This record gives sequence, structure tokens and C-alpha cells, in this order.
Amino acid sequence: MRGEERQQTKLFSYVSPEQRIPPTHPIRTIRQLVDRALQALSPHFDALYAAGGRPSIPPEQLLRALLLQVLFTVRSERQLMERIDYDMMFRWFVGLELDEPVWDVTVFTKNRDRLLAGDVAQEFFQAVLAEAQRQHLLSPEHFTIDGTLVRAWAGQKSFQRRGRRRDRRPPGRDADPGNPTVDFHGERRSNTTHQSTTDPEAWLAKKGAGHEAHLAYHGHVLMENRHGLAVGAAVTAATGTAEREAAGALLQQLPPRRGRRTLGADKGYDT
Repeated sequence: MRGEERQQTKLFSYVSPEQRIPPTHPIRTIRQLVDRALQALSPHFDALYAAGGRPSIPPEQLLRALLLQVLFTVRSERQLMERIDYDMMFRWFVGLELDEPVWDVTVFTKNRDRLLAGDVAQEFFQAVLAEAQRQHLLSPEHFTIDGTLVRAWAGQKSFQRRGRRRDRRPPGRDADPGNPTVDFHGERRSNTTHQSTTDPEAWLAKKGAGHEAHLAYHGHVLMENRHGLAVGAAVTAATGTAEREAAGALLQQLPPRRGRRTLGADKGYDT
């Protein structure tokens, strides 16, 4: 017998978002680990906020939302707010009820900057590592390190000669004068003579011969080899020696230990 489609929705529902998340879904384990780490950071949060005034976004919910953005590769915070608004699993992970309004993206961004300025991201990372250490998941002797280029939020047109605010080009040749066409063919451009006007700390870099150069930073991750957990991370300028310099700095942050440590790396570190 064919079922009848009903367009009218129910006024009340007695099923909670908790019941909609499968018991075996990995997001449940992540939520438990995150909650324990956030509980340890509660005194640090108290020091960042004033005792009175208008309540802001709870820092616990803010960090959970940022973690979802990374885990599910949400490209922007505006899209993240939209996803939290309609995705039941996102609401459950963040800690919002189904009838609670989602935050304005501008308010979310301002609160996020406050947390990042207070080094909460690093404290959160260390709290997760402490939880892994309590469960004996970290190896103290065998590690692997690698780096990658992280594209900067700056276009090639912003990479202009130092001391010049904007290239002078004849007007009237582009359909969009605010975003003129630029031909870099035959022009010698380097980090010593040029600099981005929108992101001055970004360097022009490429992964290898034959690859296209982009304005970028260098991201570094130090992994332990027992369970493949990240134990250190850093972002540096994309210089030619950034990988080797970051490797030494990240190893110095490890707890002191008697005996030898092994470190695996690719040929980019073989100097």
C-alpha cells in the first residue's frame, strides 16, 4: 500500500537531537574529548571576559563551531553559520537547541578574534594533548614532521614592487577598473623587490620546480608515530629554510627525555 505524503509539519516534537546522532558516529567521541578539554580551560576563559556587561557567545560553543569548520571543510564563517542553522548534527555538537537562533556572522568573527588574541587555540590544543597523554596514546621517542604551503588570502595582483602603493596603468582598458587585468609575463618578481599590499607577511613560494608560485605561508605539523597524533604545529613565513627551522623549534617544545629520539622527514629536510 502506498503511503500518503503529508505536507503539514507537526507543531511539537518529542525527539531530541541527541537521539538523532547514531551511537557509533565518530562525532560523539570527538564531542566527549572536546568537552573534557574545554572544562579544563574554564579558568582561562574567565580571565578573558569581564565580570559584567552584555553576554557574548559562550567560548565553549565558539570553539566547537570552529572545530566543525575544520573537520567538515566549511570554506567561510558565513557558510558555517548557515550550516549550523539547518544541520541538526552541527547544532547538537555546538550545543544549540533546535529553536535557538544562530549567531550573526559579524558577531561570531569578533568573538573568534578575541579568543585567538588570548592564545586560546594553543591552550585548547595542549588540553587535547593532555587528555591523550592521560590515556597513554602518545609516544615519547618516535616522531615524524612535514610541512606544506598554506595559500594566503592575497591575490597575485597585490604583489607589487616595494614602495609603490599601486601599479599605474592606463585607464579605460578594463571592463572592471577596480580589478584591472595585469600581465606579469617577462617581469622579474621576487620577495626582495616585491610585497603584497593586502598581506605583507605572505611570501611568494612554490612546492617545487615546474609548479606555479603563490603567495603563501608554511604550515608545519609534528606527529608522534604510535597513534599518528599531532603533537605540535606552527605557521611560519614561506622561506627556503622554514621547514628545517620549524622542525628544530617544534622538537624543543617536547618534554625533556633521556635517551635518543627518532625523527622521520622527507628530502626537504636533508641538508
